[in-house]
Amino acid sequence: MSKFTTASFNKAKGEGHKISMLTAYDYSTAKLLDEAGVDSILVGDSLGMVVLGYENTLQVTLEDMIHHTRAVARGAKRALVIGDMPFLSYHVSVEETIKNAGRLIQEGNAHAVKLEGGREVLDKVEALVKAQIPVMGHLGLTPQSVNMLGGFKVQGKNEAQAKKMIEDAKLLQEAGVFAIVLECVPEKLAKLITESIDIPTIGIGAGKYCDGQVLVTQDMLGMYSDFTPKFVKKYTDIGSIVKEAVAAYGKEIQEGVFPEAKHTFAIDEETLKKLY
Repeated sequence: MSKFTTASFNKAKGEGHKISMLTAYDYSTAKLLDEAGVDSILVGDSLGMVVLGYENTLQVTLEDMIHHTRAVARGAKRALVIGDMPFLSYHVSVEETIKNAGRLIQEGNAHAVKLEGGREVLDKVEALVKAQIPVMGHLGLTPQSVNMLGGFKVQGKNEAQAKKMIEDAKLLQEAGVFAIVLECVPEKLAKLITESIDIPTIGIGAGKYCDGQVLVTQDMLGMYSDFTPKFVKKYTDIGSIVKEAVAAYGKEIQEGVFPEAKHTFAIDEETLKKLY
């Protein structure tokens, strides 16, 4: 399969190809996702919860993102790698935003960056695009604004919120983003937004009418049990498989079953005698 690029996002929407996206935070996971044919890999700041054990995304640093994005980029050969810009990395000034995004591209080897927000970040988006850095937008539930939103809640349920989200999507498109993530948005609103703009929408808890879908890999594989959002479909339960395997490993060590002869290395008997 050919390399998936930012141009592939727009081509996919035009051709009716639904875009698949998953998160990854390390080389081996990225390699598996890439080989399975996923179109894009998001190195999300969700690593704060599922990898680093934080309560939310707010403690994730730019250094964290660069470190994990670089690892993912080594494992992804076809998929487009998108690095999340963490909290406060694009909130202070346009100059700092370009510098931080540039580090995700140059040091993290990301192909694009993602940042949250609508009209309030337009100047940052425009500056990044002008600096030749591809940008993905993110509307709806924006986890970095969890304290302002009063928790992880569905967004766009009232008229004012819905109208603003539609307008923000159009403004982001005009500013130059190549796609927009819609998170925790009512399905019919997500459909309306998707039909209102020319660039693809990627849904997470936003229904089937988006141009693509993204999930946190640890959620859809049953690897993260602290909290499972309503919108997650578990395709397997690796968590249970891992716990069973580890328990069996410990049992076999205690019983002397592991390691067997086939797992060990031999030494010449004559050599061994000289050691006593």
